[in-house]
Amino acid sequence: MSTAELTASRRTWRDWVPTKQLPVLVTLALFGLMYGVGVLQYRGFSDTQVFLNIFIDNGFLLVVAVGMTFVILTGGIDLSVGSVVALSTMVSSSLLTEKGWSPYLVMAVVLAIGSVLGFLMGCMIHYFDIQPFIVTLAGMFLARGLCYIISTDSIPINDKTWVAIADYKFRMGNYRLSVSAVVALVVLAIAVWILSYTKFGRNVYAVGGSEQSALLMGLPVSRTKIAVYTISGFCSALGGMLLTFYTLSGYGRGAIGLELDAIAAVVIGGTLLTGGSGYVLGTMVGVCVLGIIQTLITFQGNLSSWWTKIFIGVLLFAFIMLQRVIRLGRKT
Repeated sequence: MSTAELTASRRTWRDWVPTKQLPVLVTLALFGLMYGVGVLQYRGFSDTQVFLNIFIDNGFLLVVAVGMTFVILTGGIDLSVGSVVALSTMVSSSLLTEKGWSPYLVMAVVLAIGSVLGFLMGCMIHYFDIQPFIVTLAGMFLARGLCYIISTDSIPINDKTWVAIADYKFRMGNYRLSVSAVVALVVLAIAVWILSYTKFGRNVYAVGGSEQSALLMGLPVSRTKIAVYTISGFCSALGGMLLTFYTLSGYGRGAIGLELDAIAAVVIGGTLLTGGSGYVLGTMVGVCVLGIIQTLITFQGNLSSWWTKIFIGVLLFAFIMLQRVIRLGRKT
């Protein structure tokens, strides 16, 4: 046997599959498997509109998860996103319905509020060296409390412009996409470009890989950490706006647990919780996996929606174990 043949015979799966891409590939395979089961099991599941509905129903979650990806890539966490989403819905509905503000001014105010909250949390995390878990937990309670100060009841949105945006559909032959879905895909494309082709994106990965090494290399660690929390706050506020397009109302108790769904989508999408490795496209696939679970349960018809949480929990355990196996494999 020649040296080349001997080397080839000794290759393992790690030599053929890039380790960093493995979680994303597993997620893609899982999505394909579940979609295939749905096509074989249920009539009408293969309709393209069923697939597009995943983005229509989960556009706001995709935007929030994109912001969460930036944070987790640096090794941080943001528990405030669900509350910021709820606060955004309350501010939007209150200013539109009770104050009569221009819808475009409301959009600007809502996005500014989310960005400022994210910026302040990022500053506290970096300059006061406080754990992100604690700071964003405080931000979660603050944003949720502000929701109840505005109102404890649901506030409907009747503004004509807002309703028109919510009802508008982009047509593609016999298929359609909502404004929320299109905005979510645009945000995803921008995030892919930032993380893949900009200096800031490289800094995000570097800080997540090793903050100390990034400092020694002279990278702007402080600006990067503050920026990712600002991005997360902006995406949360935008996600809240998209949620109001979906529900045409604001509710202080809305989006409870959304932060956990966003984290689940990021982890299932292959991003390491320790930071430094992951892809925002993987996050999109993670959101699609959560969406396909909901769709399968809807088509089944006799299962409680709580089964969604059970399946997500099982998948999280599986992907956390996969991440652990990959990390151990790198050391051997």
